Amino acid sequence: MSAAPSASGNSPSASETSCDVVVVGAGFAGLYMLHRLRGLGLKARAFEQGDGVGGTWYWNRYPGARCDVESMQYSYSFSDELQQEWDWSERYAPQPEILKYANHVADRFNLRPDIQFNTRVEHCMFDESTNHWSVTTSDGKNVTAQFVVLATGCLSNARMPDIKGIERFEGKVYHTGNWPHEEVDFTGLRVGIIGTGSSAIQSVPVIAGQASHLTVFQRTANFSIPARNALLCAEERERFRQNYPEIRRFAREVARNGIYTDLPDRGALDDGDDERRARYEARWQRGGLTFMSAYNNLALCKASNDTAADFVREKIAEIVKDPDTAKLLQPDSYPIGTKRICIDTDYFATFNRPNVTLVDIKSNPIDEILPHAVRAGGKDHEIDALVLATGFDAMTGSVAKIDIHGRNSQTLNRKWAEGPKTYLGLMSAGFPNLFIITGPGSPSVLSNMIVSIEQHVDWIADCMAHMRHHGFEAMEATRQAEDKWVAHVNEVASATLYPQANSWYMGANIPGKPRIFMPYIGGVGPYRQICNDVAAKGYEGFAMTRVEAPRKVAAS
Repeated sequence: MSAAPSASGNSPSASETSCDVVVVGAGFAGLYMLHRLRGLGLKARAFEQGDGVGGTWYWNRYPGARCDVESMQYSYSFSDELQQEWDWSERYAPQPEILKYANHVADRFNLRPDIQFNTRVEHCMFDESTNHWSVTTSDGKNVTAQFVVLATGCLSNARMPDIKGIERFEGKVYHTGNWPHEEVDFTGLRVGIIGTGSSAIQSVPVIAGQASHLTVFQRTANFSIPARNALLCAEERERFRQNYPEIRRFAREVARNGIYTDLPDRGALDDGDDERRARYEARWQRGGLTFMSAYNNLALCKASNDTAADFVREKIAEIVKDPDTAKLLQPDSYPIGTKRICIDTDYFATFNRPNVTLVDIKSNPIDEILPHAVRAGGKDHEIDALVLATGFDAMTGSVAKIDIHGRNSQTLNRKWAEGPKTYLGLMSAGFPNLFIITGPGSPSVLSNMIVSIEQHVDWIADCMAHMRHHGFEAMEATRQAEDKWVAHVNEVASATLYPQANSWYMGANIPGKPRIFMPYIGGVGPYRQICNDVAAKGYEGFAMTRVEAPRKVAAS
């Protein structure tokens, strides 16, 4: 049994002012980074703004919150003892169980003494004379470190919408990305939820089961596949564990998204109508993200993609009894999969309930929030509580909250004003010794995040060991390598259907944010090989600075 997180007792001593590495965040990336740094004998301190570990799974506690990657795969692989001993209870673990797992890892590897909770990193300033970072935290302390590792997470900066009158609403307002730690009971309340992304698709069926009435305000319909969640039996867990070496190898080296599944050998138009429909039906009945792996060209060929999109739209029409509501719930403005496909439990069926109303705010935009209602298209929808399922400032938002100054006092926010620029998603030119875990320009959110986190952490740790062994004290991406990589990321994305969607992959959910496809879509396996090749070539594309030997002073 894992111990409850401590917000103070395990914090590093306030008198400590220097270390080798500052890690920002104590989610899955920060925890594994701490573990690897300890193994290297480096002194590290992690700063976490929450009062416990878990990152995304600490903050996202909304009703129905689950991972969309199967539990047995959404787990660390670095310790065979860990993956053999932990018992996942369901095919898709609920948020409390994932958070319990994070706490178990923190305790099992004794990571808490290196974490300071309830503390934000506010400023990072690079000192070119010492090749070290000066880090200022929310408690007013300064820490000097050779390296800073941003383990801030891709979906950890909740986006608050700019809606007229929201401050006048007299009921409770909740955001799915920053949910209260105490249980929220909507029994007997009229609830409004704005947004129909993944967090809404998971929470709507649960809230509808409690509320006297639920009004869902939808701007853009979303494709969603049934999860087919179920309890895991001991035999299923054991069968998976025995096959872990092959499953992990496949996820790292073969699967484009880091998920173990059967790979297709043909495109959607290579099959006849009946055979193709049977294949989609089998994936639909199995459930989960692997629906998009039914054929090998769904992300590349619009005609092939249309066959999958039409199948899902037909399923929505079969499930939802009211034809007008079904039509509103059928996405028709972007190819399936170009926004992160959702998985659900009875989401579409929920709109058959008499206490659920769908409001189309694309044709009837929200005018304002009143003290007891949401006014949309001139009509007032009375509510007692409001849920904002409006997503995140993804991939860059959690980094942008930190005031980071690199060479010549340039800020990272200023450099990224027209879109994030990185080399391999790991470093940004002009910011030496600053590493980013699963940053823009890496597979990141297009993959099983744990697979990508472990790959990045291992690469960064090996890089630090290389620098120590060879006497390097500073490392940074060259602008030439960075420009070439950014061009490659965009070139690969443009060969797919992904840029056709106004998704958070493109930053399209944030007003004024540049429209640039942020993750690397070339695949987890090819990306890993690129990173390995860069390291094998002496960290090609990175500039290294050696420790200067002290000059001898001539005797007088």
